Amino acid sequence: MTTLDHNGPELGRPAPDPTLPASDDTVFGRRYRALTLGIVTVVSLFAFEASAVSTAMPVAARALDGVELYAYAFSAYFTASLFAMALSGEWCDRKGPLAPLFGGIAAFVAGLVVSGTAQRMWLFVGGRAVQGIGGGLVIVALYVVVGRAYPQRLQPAVMASFAAAWVLPVIVGPLAAGTVTEQAGWRWVFLPMPVLVLPPLAVMLPALRKLPPGERSPAVNRRRILLALAVATGAGLLQYAVQDPRPISLAPAAAGLALVVPGVLGLLPRGTFRAARGLPSVVLLRGVAAGAFLGAESFVPLMLVTQRGLSATLAGLSLTGGGLTWALGSYTQSRPRLEPYRERLMGLGMLLVAAAIALVPLALADSAPVWIVAVAWVIGGYGMGLTISSGSVLLLKLSRPEDAGSNSASLQVSDALGNITLLGLSGVLFITFGGDSLAAADHTAPTAPADSAHPAAFVAVYAAMAAAALAAALLTTRLRPAARCAEADVRSVPPSGGTGT
Repeated sequence: MTTLDHNGPELGRPAPDPTLPASDDTVFGRRYRALTLGIVTVVSLFAFEASAVSTAMPVAARALDGVELYAYAFSAYFTASLFAMALSGEWCDRKGPLAPLFGGIAAFVAGLVVSGTAQRMWLFVGGRAVQGIGGGLVIVALYVVVGRAYPQRLQPAVMASFAAAWVLPVIVGPLAAGTVTEQAGWRWVFLPMPVLVLPPLAVMLPALRKLPPGERSPAVNRRRILLALAVATGAGLLQYAVQDPRPISLAPAAAGLALVVPGVLGLLPRGTFRAARGLPSVVLLRGVAAGAFLGAESFVPLMLVTQRGLSATLAGLSLTGGGLTWALGSYTQSRPRLEPYRERLMGLGMLLVAAAIALVPLALADSAPVWIVAVAWVIGGYGMGLTISSGSVLLLKLSRPEDAGSNSASLQVSDALGNITLLGLSGVLFITFGGDSLAAADHTAPTAPADSAHPAAFVAVYAAMAAAALAAALLTTRLRPAARCAEADVRSVPPSGGTGT
């Protein structure tokens, strides 16, 4: 699931309309119904695409003889979206959200067409990168729309609808995508989407045109855009270099590092990479948590299809329970009585994620029931719900009001960087331990196990991602700011002559 946060601008928000009945001045009342339905539908379509791609990807990669580029098909999306998020934020501040929203939709549709018609895996990956540009533009623009179109009292309900928009796609997406893949071919998972996205845009266009202008930024922050572009370009060079063992790859690796390091340092809070107490550790933890979960999840369908002979439909359905329990975990952490234990909830969540990832490779043994993967992902999804939502709450709690927007943007960047880095690491480990032998399998029978595959390739991926999740659990001990720790220590000191408990 997407884990983006945004605080909309304080200016330009509409006040309640006293001429409307109270029941009509809600997110689904007459005033906001068309806009809310359009937003929720667009989010649902993006969510469906995300779950459908995970289901269809093993078949697509083998059909295009490109299993060695399997991880790129996921990381390319996040690499491109990292740049697009920064661009969209500046674009929205300068011109309003309408242009980046429709520009993002156009890019997303173009990427779907490129991927759906690709005859080579590298072209498929290129299409995914174009989709990432569109996704990054759209998600930021949608949050700006919420900030400008809805009064503050209605915004929590709109944000709740964003989360609810993921539930149905998580349930039906893998089943629908698997059925389409098996009956019509994997390309038809991508090609119908451009048509489906047009009706919600038409529904909400009139409301978008009426948006209050808000306070426009007098100038574009070119430095932030250039930093994001440098990080995205550097990440792409590094991913290429680490999967090419030739000495000549040292050149793109060095160039990638030269771009990524200063870019990341400029985009994230000071102290993030040394896990400084408080806000920097919150931002760092979110990136590690998101990357570990996605780095493991991306290889689950491929493992089940190639090692256990499951259909694409059943392999995709193994991830469905995780989406549902993610929502349940998010609901759990929102209970007021659990507020004092938020850091502990996040620690518990990451331990659950680590345990879930560690359980998955047990399914590589023929004697193990294949449904153990679905059970593991139910556990992991609940842990992610506890952690990701709590991270958003902590970030806002630790941010000054005037810094909440920039800190939320840093959280989004950390999510994208975590996904890129740990997906890239997963891809490197997969190839290093023999996963590229899957490319030699008979791709005309995509649901048959590949005898030439090395289970060690999957074990290496899950072991590394479980270790990353454990590292994130350790980071939860750094979430409390130093001042709060000192106050807690003072409160724990007993009076003179007393006994501490």
